[in-house]
Amino acid sequence: MSERVIIVGGGAAGYFAAIACAEANPVSSITLLEKGKDVLGKVLISGGGRCNVTHACFDPRELVQFYPRGSRELLGPFHKFQPGDTMEWFADRGVELKIESDNRVFPVTDSSQTIIDCLKEMAATHGIEVLTSSGVKSFQPLDGDRWEVVTNAGQTYDCDALMIAPGSSKAMWDGLKKLGHKIIEPVPSLFTFNIKDLRIKGLSGISMPNASVQIAASDLEAKGPLLITHWGLSGPAILRLSAWGARELSDRFYRFPILINWLGRDEEEVLDLLSDEKKSNGKKRLGNHAMFGIPLRLWKSMVEAAGIKSTATWGDVSGKQLKDLCSELTGAVFQVTGKSTFKEEFVTAGGVDLKEIDFKSFQSRLCPNLYLAGEILNIDGITGGFNFQAAWTGGFLAGNAMAGYPLE
Repeated sequence: MSERVIIVGGGAAGYFAAIACAEANPVSSITLLEKGKDVLGKVLISGGGRCNVTHACFDPRELVQFYPRGSRELLGPFHKFQPGDTMEWFADRGVELKIESDNRVFPVTDSSQTIIDCLKEMAATHGIEVLTSSGVKSFQPLDGDRWEVVTNAGQTYDCDALMIAPGSSKAMWDGLKKLGHKIIEPVPSLFTFNIKDLRIKGLSGISMPNASVQIAASDLEAKGPLLITHWGLSGPAILRLSAWGARELSDRFYRFPILINWLGRDEEEVLDLLSDEKKSNGKKRLGNHAMFGIPLRLWKSMVEAAGIKSTATWGDVSGKQLKDLCSELTGAVFQVTGKSTFKEEFVTAGGVDLKEIDFKSFQSRLCPNLYLAGEILNIDGITGGFNFQAAWTGGFLAGNAMAGYPLE
């Protein structure tokens, strides 16, 4: 049992750990040190300001499939604290949540402030000391498996248990390196693709709901909604691809060709449907009537990319042009020339090597009474509430362990 606990980082994992520790052991003295001017910054901006709390996937074996890194290690922890437990935790504290059609979970208020207010109220109720603008300069072990923490302002804290949960932090990774921890070099995950191509120029805001995107000369492929932006392409399909391919795409310096099937349908099937349209509606102009539910502006762009005038009728289209149009619909090649941060859920792939963590408690295997959770670890999920769930789970298990009541 730790009577004095210091937690570095006021994000989801650190804040949740502080509350879990206080609830499990009310006599603990807990101080949370946050480098920024306020806590829970990512919670505030998540889900466009609505806070995607978690994902309604309640089978741990299915849940871990959404984590490009950390899937094997999170299986045990998710058996102890999974999305259903997260939803129950907030419900018990007066926060009503809802499950949307895509299984993402949000507060019914559609405001991240609801989640923040709940967490802050719990921290205040349990007497947790929250100090903002308190970046950590160093941390080191003391005799008796205790810890010393020194802030940038020169304040020194001694504690029985120390938790490091600052998100992506080079300074904290460097400090952990000095203690013998191995750091997997961090690279961005969850980013959008920069593309300059006349076929999508001026079409920002148009989306397709069931697209398929593949990295050329790679096994990387993702399906889902695809969104055209001012700078290129985004949406769940792109974000999933960026998560699973985070390290490979970094090695390619974010320059690579992609193949887009805008419809997510078989090429032969689409060609047959185009041929049927040509036979049945020979006098109809292509540019006036989009097929497959494609927005008209995007359809016209595809038609022109296939070398067909938008004023042409279906009867005017040659067999080659029909095949070219099918290729634009089901196998269009675009060149990615860079990335842009998806700010709502920006995470990294990389961090502390997972072999060095005891996932029963999220305690370091190298340093007694040192706990690590959140993005400081080499764990990341795809977009949809999965990264928050990993943070809630890690924080809850570490908090209980620091309180002296590890979950069995």
